[in-house]
Amino acid sequence: MNLNKAFVLGNLTRDPEKRALPSGQSVVTFGIATNRFYKDQAGQRQQDTEFHNVVIFGRMADTAAQYLKQGSLVLIEGRLKTRNWQDQSGVKHYRTEVVAESMQLGPRSSGGNSNFAPRNPYPGPQQNKPAAIKDEEIPVIEEEAVLDNLSDGGQEEIDVKNIPF
Repeated sequence: MNLNKAFVLGNLTRDPEKRALPSGQSVVTFGIATNRFYKDQAGQRQQDTEFHNVVIFGRMADTAAQYLKQGSLVLIEGRLKTRNWQDQSGVKHYRTEVVAESMQLGPRSSGGNSNFAPRNPYPGPQQNKPAAIKDEEIPVIEEEAVLDNLSDGGQEEIDVKNIPF
């Protein structure tokens, strides 16, 4: 049995870039930065930052393009996919991406016209919570299962070769 599963929780390094496949399906790409904190041999606190490329397809891509922006916190669950191509000078390039299967939006700032309120930072009895904070769940958006092409309403499986970037 094999398993290809990735969970990435971090902040967007750039605004999502939305494109369309020749079939008309939406594709969104963006980067996520994750941080790891640890103590070195001298006992000093250190930080290591890792950068991840994310690709999202379909309606979930439309949602990502609408709600995410640089600095947004997001949880992506998906699989790793490495693409390779040759440039005009014959040099072979490789790019490993997380192809999203589900996405959970992080809390949004209370300023502006946001549909999401921050999670309750005051756990415990309700009387200790300021009236301005609302308890709203952060939505989980999952990719629709790819249906068999023979069934009614089926979808085509996306071939990475058709991605225009």
